[in-house]
Amino acid sequence: MFSPSTITLVANPPRLSDYDIERKEYALKDKDHYHKKLKKAQDLMLQVQQAYYHQGKRAIIVFQGWDAAGKGGAIRRVTEKLDPRGYRVHPIASPTKDEQGRHYLYRFQTRLPKPGSIAIFDRSWYERVLVERIEAFASPNEWQRAYQEINEFERMLTDDGVRIIKIFMHISKGEQLKRFEERLNNPMKQWKLTEEDIRNRAKWDDYEGATDEMFQRTSTISAPWTIIPGNKKWFARIEVLNTVIEALSKEVDLSPPPVDPAVVKAARKQLGIEINEQ
Repeated sequence: MFSPSTITLVANPPRLSDYDIERKEYALKDKDHYHKKLKKAQDLMLQVQQAYYHQGKRAIIVFQGWDAAGKGGAIRRVTEKLDPRGYRVHPIASPTKDEQGRHYLYRFQTRLPKPGSIAIFDRSWYERVLVERIEAFASPNEWQRAYQEINEFERMLTDDGVRIIKIFMHISKGEQLKRFEERLNNPMKQWKLTEEDIRNRAKWDDYEGATDEMFQRTSTISAPWTIIPGNKKWFARIEVLNTVIEALSKEVDLSPPPVDPAVVKAARKQLGIEINEQ
């Protein structure tokens, strides 16, 4: 009898305190350097997306992180050069009234990627053990059992061939305050700052403890967590792209598929076009 794979936690899961996010290594030297790295990474990301499309592969990228940590900006850079038909971004807010009457994983199950596509979650099922835990939207029994439920959910997906990348955008409390102030004073960004963001900041230590426990209990061999130091936006965006590219490229042939012989024949006969031999 064939059984599901074993859920194995990583031996040394990450911790937020392991990262001195003010280190000089977490910054790029100038804007020109940033744009060169960005172009190279985005070109590779497009190559990865095309490989997943042609081979019918599926992937999920999960973004969690502090409020104002740069999740949206990182997602825009990941998707900027991609074919929009091959990915979907799912911004996750509070569940609707209809969703509240169902298992919390229901609304994520309906957003899983189809063959040849990538699903990107801007917040995810991990809100169960973060916001819902800290704000008491879920009872202790509900959020405590969620660790196993989430691991089993992700095992089901990875056993079915889905690649899962989990990223946590990490910034300092001081940097968050700067970004809150910037948002409040920028008419184009004011909508990003909410009363909930401000309330959550008062529980920073509680969220930090819940986040570390999330890493400890859900960083598995098949779907580990990666912390991205986010105080420097340019550095963080490049690190996100490189992390995603490396994870999605493992054991995947990224070379373009051969051209369809029928297309070559039709082009030669009807258009007089000869394909260049590689």
